[in-house]
Amino acid sequence: MKIFGKIFHVWMVAVLVLFLFHTGSVSAHAGLVGVIQTVKPSIVAIGTYNIKETPRIQFYGTGFAVGNGRYVITNNHVLSRIEEEEKTFHLRIFHPSLPSSGIRAHKAARDSVHDLALLGLEDAELPPLPLGDSSDVKEGQSIAFTGYPIGFALGLNPTTHTGIVSAISPIILPGPSTGTMESKHFDFLRNPYDVFQLDATAYPGNSGSPLYWRDRSMVIGVINKVFVKDKKERLLSEPTGITYAIPINHARALLDKVLGD
Repeated sequence: MKIFGKIFHVWMVAVLVLFLFHTGSVSAHAGLVGVIQTVKPSIVAIGTYNIKETPRIQFYGTGFAVGNGRYVITNNHVLSRIEEEEKTFHLRIFHPSLPSSGIRAHKAARDSVHDLALLGLEDAELPPLPLGDSSDVKEGQSIAFTGYPIGFALGLNPTTHTGIVSAISPIILPGPSTGTMESKHFDFLRNPYDVFQLDATAYPGNSGSPLYWRDRSMVIGVINKVFVKDKKERLLSEPTGITYAIPINHARALLDKVLGD
């Protein structure tokens, strides 16, 4: 009877552990479901609209509403591409609640060192996402990010990826030639800053996507690049699964500067 009692006790403990593990997993999953529904209304696509072009709409990256809902954070390199193609006049923000041709947006501020840009919305107000404190982020914590990994291929329906913060380390910038090196590059070499390395897979269209806690819609970073081990064209078929994000405190400083003016 004693042996039977011990076996029964061990069996009950095992069942309890499995129950708690399953309950915790379901709870975490349920939490993420709610968070995604909270985050998605704030996600926008950034591109251009020109009635004289074919196609009329061009996609360049992702962004998300912040502040009073009339500003959008994205990457500076997203805005730079539009400028390089001389399409700034046609800059638009696309969102399911807005006209299919998007709405006009303007450059409000930019931080090229941290690859961040702030766009102002001229004719709309979207639900803003709260900004957290990126100094609270630790390696191993669970995260998620939402954006448009392959542009408008899936329509105006943002996609979410999940993972963990796999490392916090200084960012590595491509070395410019001596003929094009600017003062900002020297400043960076003297004062490098840390970025979040993630084990979740992002794609070029995710540039500007908000990085947030898996269990709450508090933004802690901005997706800005994915590590490419070969040619960029092979990124979709052979992703590395290594993504980088800029800590949100740099974006907060940019937003505070504009709202304080």
